[in-house]
Amino acid sequence: MSVLREVTHIDNVRLGDDRASVVILDQTQLPNRTVYVTLRTAEELYQAILTLQVRGAPAIGICAAYGLAALARQSTAGSRAEFDRVLKAQSDYLVSSRPTAVNLSWAARRICALLDAHPDWPVDRMQDALEQEARAIHQEDIDMCRAISEHGLSLLREGDGILTHCNAGPLATSRYGTALGPILLGTERGMRFRVFADETRPLLQGARLTAYELQKAGVDVTLICDNMASIVMKNGWINACFVGCDRVAANGDTANKIGTSGVAILAKYYGIPFYVLGPTSTIDGNCPTGADIRIEERDPEEIKTKFYAEPMALPEVTCYNPAFDVTDHSLITAIITEKGICRPPYSETLPTFFRERK
Repeated sequence: MSVLREVTHIDNVRLGDDRASVVILDQTQLPNRTVYVTLRTAEELYQAILTLQVRGAPAIGICAAYGLAALARQSTAGSRAEFDRVLKAQSDYLVSSRPTAVNLSWAARRICALLDAHPDWPVDRMQDALEQEARAIHQEDIDMCRAISEHGLSLLREGDGILTHCNAGPLATSRYGTALGPILLGTERGMRFRVFADETRPLLQGARLTAYELQKAGVDVTLICDNMASIVMKNGWINACFVGCDRVAANGDTANKIGTSGVAILAKYYGIPFYVLGPTSTIDGNCPTGADIRIEERDPEEIKTKFYAEPMALPEVTCYNPAFDVTDHSLITAIITEKGICRPPYSETLPTFFRERK
């Protein structure tokens, strides 16, 4: 169990010892190298989020919260009004780096809400309050991941085969993770599962991160290409699909890493339950349906050249590279949050799980 504790308790995002920087585990270096990077400027924070050095909806939110607290600590503003103006501009800048993951904007708004709530506080008191709020966001995520893991584990049985897509483990969140949380928690308790991890092209988060976390944790994990999900389902090797999410619309449509909706469609065909796991901060009550979710499009070179010694397509070939797709609520068996297991009809049940944002 010592190896599992090491993996699930890894510090993937934390406030620097100087309280004016953020330290992240550079996920682009995994699984071959373990490299920590210190971020001090708004530009460095933006690039770290944009280039997926830090990734996973909850982890991005935590990074943004610590980032704004660190930037606030560095402030040389001559007045409280200037302090607020600069920090809010930095907040907007960070949020623009990854528009689909709602946790990013949620955490940034929560930090900035303190500015409006306490306009008479001096800058030094405000700096301390912002740091405390960022630490609270992090601790809440740790607690949420444990609760999500407990609820998700109640849906699994000894020996189950589970298929997952992308990465929703400790690297993407805190401690146990969301979609991987029930698997890791069950393994700690002596349960055995067999996990099939989609490679998750084009950025290979399933291969580089999910397979890495599960292998290190002692879980029976098999890596497959994305187009192999159908055959393992047909073979009867999958009892449930567990995936994370970056945004949940009010009607239960969910945005997750590209390829997730295809897994859901296959699961529906083969009669396999498809579960989405995420904290209530991922539920966007202001977003009516998945059609209202802005889908981030990324650099075409991620398809043509990334991870390859030589380009895999001609330079003039056009590429379409969306980072996410939307899974229709009709394909989702249940949405698992820290507050419990939410089942259809989601337009009626999700409001009871939704945590109001200010």
